Amino acid sequence: MSTDKVVSSWSLHRTLGRFTAGDLRATRGASGERPADRFVARIEPSAAADGALELLALPAELRRRGFDGVQLVHFHLPSRAPEYLAALRTALEENDVRLDTFLVDDGDLTHPSDPEANEDWISEWLTDAEALGATRARVIAGRSAPSAETISQSAAGLRRLAAGHPQLRIVIENWHELTPDARSVNEILDAAGDELGLLVDLANWTGPTTCDELAAVAGRAETCHAKCHVGDVGFAEESTGVRDYLDALRAIRGAGFSGSLALVYDGADPDEWSMLDRQHKVTGTVFG
Repeated sequence: MSTDKVVSSWSLHRTLGRFTAGDLRATRGASGERPADRFVARIEPSAAADGALELLALPAELRRRGFDGVQLVHFHLPSRAPEYLAALRTALEENDVRLDTFLVDDGDLTHPSDPEANEDWISEWLTDAEALGATRARVIAGRSAPSAETISQSAAGLRRLAAGHPQLRIVIENWHELTPDARSVNEILDAAGDELGLLVDLANWTGPTTCDELAAVAGRAETCHAKCHVGDVGFAEESTGVRDYLDALRAIRGAGFSGSLALVYDGADPDEWSMLDRQHKVTGTVFG
């Protein structure tokens, strides 16, 4: 397994001031044929809060705190101008912080009426990921229920995206409607072939068979959202969230997972950095 210390920017909403980018027209000045909220209606652009850490300053702060890599969610980009992307890439490189994965958190390759526009929208973000020097990019496999048709449709779109962005390793995640279980994930990976990889999230699936489901895909995963639902209690040793987290970590390790663990903290405590330090210690008990 990679021994790098990696974090998802999802864990740093408060640190980054919850700044979110809009769609192409709002952030890059595209031709305007697409409304600014077509695919990101759930994400409202907002000004950064007072005292927020600028994204350009994040790489230095990550290095200072011992992080080797970051996974960046697309809506945390305050600008998509080429000069801004170049400056962010320089900041990452100068601080020796790897952009482990660029996370495209919207779009639907299985959209019932407009899959082409969704694919084009995703592709634009992948162009940004390439400009940033990302190792890989995660896209949503689809927002439809799994069937032979939707899995084939998703796999075809994923292959096109991979072919169109050869500098990136395209990965999907066990997330949203098309991937409710290990069977659907494996079917998409099989259909797409070697062009496609997997990011496994420890907390997207729930229920008594979660660890078995995770184990059934973890051997094919190259990176992981090491997410723990801690709620208000933090990383108390006896909490249900931590016990479930440890079970999930053991399940993927036992299944042969050897990629990077990206810490994802989404609890109530506003001290994100301290919570990430505690979470890293917990993961170390399994992947030490």
